[in-house]
Amino acid sequence: MNDTGTNAGTLYIVSTPIGNMEDITFRALNILRESDVIAAEDTRQTLKLLNHYGIKKKLISYYEHNKIKQGNYLIKLLLEGKNIALVSDAGTPGISDPGEDLIKLAIEEGIKVVAAPGPTAAITGLVVSGLPTNRFVFEGFLPMNKKSRKERLSEIKKEFRTMVLYEAPHKLRNTLNELFETLGNRKIVIARELTKKFEEVIRCTLKEAVEIYKEKTPKGEYVLILEGYCVDENIQDNINKWEGIPIKEHLDYWIKNGLSRKEALKKVAEERSMSRREVYDSIIKDKDEICEENR
Repeated sequence: MNDTGTNAGTLYIVSTPIGNMEDITFRALNILRESDVIAAEDTRQTLKLLNHYGIKKKLISYYEHNKIKQGNYLIKLLLEGKNIALVSDAGTPGISDPGEDLIKLAIEEGIKVVAAPGPTAAITGLVVSGLPTNRFVFEGFLPMNKKSRKERLSEIKKEFRTMVLYEAPHKLRNTLNELFETLGNRKIVIARELTKKFEEVIRCTLKEAVEIYKEKTPKGEYVLILEGYCVDENIQDNINKWEGIPIKEHLDYWIKNGLSRKEALKKVAEERSMSRREVYDSIIKDKDEICEENR
């Protein structure tokens, strides 16, 4: 770490409203007024906020595609003694946005970093979801790369904590389908446009969500809050091996949890390392034996 002495400025991490303009603290407004420069992910969005509160300040664009060049420039200003307020397009900088990189650069240079806390879409969505909040995990946006995305979904499949994700409207349908196919049917809360005029919170299951958005056109930015992994008490001790659990009961479990019969057959086959034909034949054989005993 470099020793910058006492001449360096301070990097302020300033949380701004995620929708409603009134959701900003007095302290955040004072920092925006008093800083030498405001580094903004979306200068147009930030300008609306500044105009609303009558603040005139120099804006510097800092976003994903210019963060290396602009990041070095902002560090230079900080080392020269300028105080900089970092804002994202909405909410808290550093959460699923390039602010994370600037914060790391500042720390590496020994520059003081101070947070002015405020709204975060992930926490806002979580607290209105009705799902457990005592333990949760933030997953942000799922990877775009197909292989990485599949690996991430596989990783969170057995996550017992409540999960919070972000998603863009044009990707929502695909994401809901992938979540249902990978995680099975579980509770989900779909929150969009939080604190804004058209705020909407849908509480349903993943299967229901897939059906809803076959007809409903996704609009706005989404926060997805997912129920953590849970299983019936009767099979809790056998979840990784399924010993002692009849194949028919195994199949019924997944059907009860929202999978179609075809999907459940595939799931049981995967979890028992069998072919779907073997699973199907075993169930038919069991039925025939029961019928024979009852004659």
